[in-house]
Amino acid sequence: MVNYLEIANSMPLWLMALPTVAMVGVQAFIFSKKAYNAAPLVDLSHEQCRHAFRIGAISAVGPAVAVFIVMIGMMAVVGAPMTWLRLNIIGSATTELTATTVGAKAMGVQLNTPEYGLTAFAASVWTMTLNGCGWLLFCGLFTHKMGKIMDHFTGGNIAVLSEICGAAVLGTASYLAVDQGLRSSPNVAAVIAAIVSMSILMKVSPKWLKEYNMGIAMIFGMIAAVAVLKLGGQ
Repeated sequence: MVNYLEIANSMPLWLMALPTVAMVGVQAFIFSKKAYNAAPLVDLSHEQCRHAFRIGAISAVGPAVAVFIVMIGMMAVVGAPMTWLRLNIIGSATTELTATTVGAKAMGVQLNTPEYGLTAFAASVWTMTLNGCGWLLFCGLFTHKMGKIMDHFTGGNIAVLSEICGAAVLGTASYLAVDQGLRSSPNVAAVIAAIVSMSILMKVSPKWLKEYNMGIAMIFGMIAAVAVLKLGGQ
């Protein structure tokens, strides 16, 4: 049986990912050019624009490295082309990993298991794609209505919306963590280590390090899982 990673890392997938990634680069160029052209309208000089872009580029390094750390784990599951494509569009490794897991669960299998084959990989790709398409269609059709919807659910209190979104993310992450943690001792160790390390990092890490917290917590989780596995836990 063909290993699905041979297809996930094949040249046709690289070629299919390239146009979309190139489009992102073209969009960035167009937005930058339009921003420069509009600068005189708000009394900004070209030197100020260059300075702002330079600061933005430097500031983007931190989040990019944090995503890169998580990207390595994602590449091992769905291959390099799909990882490159999805993270160029969405930019959130957390969202894409969650979608990958949901796609696998829809086929009744788990990531990084012998049962995760070509069909499960296809389901993960469809889940990631439809997740992005859904938001694109929703935002395109209903963005102008979002103000009324927010007021309806929050009663005009924006802080409530933040709590609702946070609860939704927490619920999803907790479900996936518990589901994985109950499968083996190394999984339990990984979940606990990641939770503890993330809790500590959120409290003590300086502002510049916070973008890296998720990647660091994942590394602690992996170390804990390997340690328990070496000790004979299953």
